[in-house]
Amino acid sequence: MAPDPQPTHRVLMQFMDRNGWHVSFLEPDCKTALPVKLTFAAEEKIRDLHHRFGSPLLEDRQSLEHGLSIGRGSAWLKLNQEQYCRLKTPRP
Repeated sequence: MAPDPQPTHRVLMQFMDRNGWHVSFLEPDCKTALPVKLTFAAEEKIRDLHHRFGSPLLEDRQSLEHGLSIGRGSAWLKLNQEQYCRLKTPRP
């Protein structure tokens, strides 16, 4: 039986521009950090994550763009079980 591809987990993606875009993820309680942290050279990667896993609502896209314009922000993402497990597994 194949795993359910439907989104089952919400995580908060936080991002900040400090010599590259640093991205971290929080559990829905907004207190518990997930171990995987990412760094991107361009803000386009953050847009791509939001486009693939974030809300399509205009207000949410505008909020993302505002955060990118000021150099810091956050957005909710919906992930399936496999994607969520990747964020919970620390990378070497």
